Amino acid sequence: MGSLSIWHWIIVLVVVLLLFGRGKLSELMGDAAKGIKAFKKGMADDDETPPAKPAEPLRNIDHQQTTEAERTKVG
Repeated sequence: MGSLSIWHWIIVLVVVLLLFGRGKLSELMGDAAKGIKAFKKGMADDDETPPAKPAEPLRNIDHQQTTEAERTKVG
């Protein structure tokens, strides 16, 4: 089993054209090209975005310390 000859590629091309048709194949390739362009544009947009603002520091919550008398006090 060697590499594929030109006749193998021609047969594969004919089968693909029969399955998809010339118009459908053109649409498929056009959609693939649009997807690649959108991907490249998205990658370029990522490089241009400014760095995100740092998150606000966590706030300290002041806990009131209760005395022993307040803890034992009921109600």
